Amino acid sequence: MIIKLLEVLRIAGACLGVFLAYYFGTTPEEVLRIMTPWLIGSIAGFSAVDGLFFANAAAAEKGYESGSNYQRQNAFWFLAVAVTSLISFFAGWNAYANIALVFVFCLFLILSAANHAYSLIVDGNTKWQNVIRPVLTTLFTLAFVYPVSAILLKKGHL
Repeated sequence: MIIKLLEVLRIAGACLGVFLAYYFGTTPEEVLRIMTPWLIGSIAGFSAVDGLFFANAAAAEKGYESGSNYQRQNAFWFLAVAVTSLISFFAGWNAYANIALVFVFCLFLILSAANHAYSLIVDGNTKWQNVIRPVLTTLFTLAFVYPVSAILLKKGHL
């Protein structure tokens, strides 16, 4: 039950962040600055919580093995990137710091989604996370396209 709640909080926090960013952000830099801690903080932060405190239940929910040092290490990575997204926001780091953070996180999400799709197709693991993760990854990654591309195009970096 707690794992399902954390999954809902991950998705809701990320969606709220996208909404707030596009509602209140008047420039690409503001959209990116608002969205980065909400989306990354929600997904990575709640993933860190479930990986560190509810590892066995989280693994079972996804149809994966549990108790691995890699599972704990992955949770620490989530914690590190969530904290970094919050530091970036509160310290007022520039758009390029946020873009770097977004690139790293979205690349991880894309690779993770590929792993979930592989588990679904090759292993026949039809758990909900394996079905929905590639879809959510696509949507959340697309949410960053406007602010990131607008900033890079404006500065002549694309």
